[in-house]
Amino acid sequence: MQEQQRYDVWSAGAAYERYMGRWSRRVAGQFDAWLDAADGLRWLDVGCGAGGLTAVVAAHRRPRTVVGVDRSEGFVIRARASASSSAHFVVADAMALPVRDEACDAAVSGLVLNFLPSPAAAVAQMARATRPGGLVAAYVWDYAEGMGFLRRFWDAATEVDPAAATLDEGRRFPVCRPEALRAVWAGAGLADVSVVPIEVPTVFTDFADLWDPFLAGQGPAPGYLASLAPADRERVREALSARVPRQADGSVALTALAWAVRGRRTDRAAW
Repeated sequence: MQEQQRYDVWSAGAAYERYMGRWSRRVAGQFDAWLDAADGLRWLDVGCGAGGLTAVVAAHRRPRTVVGVDRSEGFVIRARASASSSAHFVVADAMALPVRDEACDAAVSGLVLNFLPSPAAAVAQMARATRPGGLVAAYVWDYAEGMGFLRRFWDAATEVDPAAATLDEGRRFPVCRPEALRAVWAGAGLADVSVVPIEVPTVFTDFADLWDPFLAGQGPAPGYLASLAPADRERVREALSARVPRQADGSVALTALAWAVRGRRTDRAAW
C-alpha cells in the first residue's frame, strides 16, 4: 500500500489543472445541477483541491458560506487566489475535519474519497459536520472502465511493465463503483441515498495535449511515469499513442465517467 501511495502526489495546482482540473470542473457543474440545492446554505467542500467545486457552488448556489478543506497547502493557495468573497479555504485533513458538529447544511467532496485512508470514516466525518436533514454528497471517477484516457494509460503501461498493474487506479479503488458508494453512504447512517453517472467529453487538441500533462508528476499515473527511466517512459508513450483514436484534425476525443452519490443526514449517528 505504501508503495502505491507514494505515487499519489497532489500539490501543484497549475499542473493539476492541465492534467485533471479541466475535466473535473465539467463534472462539478453537472454534479451541482443534479444536487439542485437551495440558495443560502452553509457548504463544506472536503478535499477541495484547487477549488473547482467550491467555485461552482459559490457561483450557482448563492451560499451563506462555503468552506473548502484540503491538506495540500499548494492547492489551498491556488484556490484562495481565485476565490469569491463567499468562499474560504483551510489547510486541514479530511479525516479529522476542523468543523463542529452540525455546522453545515451540505457537505460535498469531488474526486478525493478514494485517495483517503478510509472513505467510510471520511464520509462519517462529513455526516457529523452536517445538520440533521442536511445533504452529504460526492463524486469519483470510474477508474475501472469509464475514465477513458486513464484506462488507456494503464493498459499501455501494463503492456510495457506488467508490474504497473498494481498501481492501476481501476484496481486500487473499488470504492469508485456505484454499489460500493451506496454501501459507504448507508454505512454512515445516511438516508435517501442515490447514485447516478455523470459523463463528460475529454477532447485533446492532439496527442501531445493528452501526453504532456502525464509528465507533470501530479497523481498516481504521472507519479509512476516519473519513476521510469527515459527509455521506458518513451515505450509507454508509444504504447499509449497506439491505443488512442484520432480525429481527422489530429484531436483525440474520449469521454470520462464519474459516479455521483448523495444522501441525507438523519439523527442516527455512525461515527
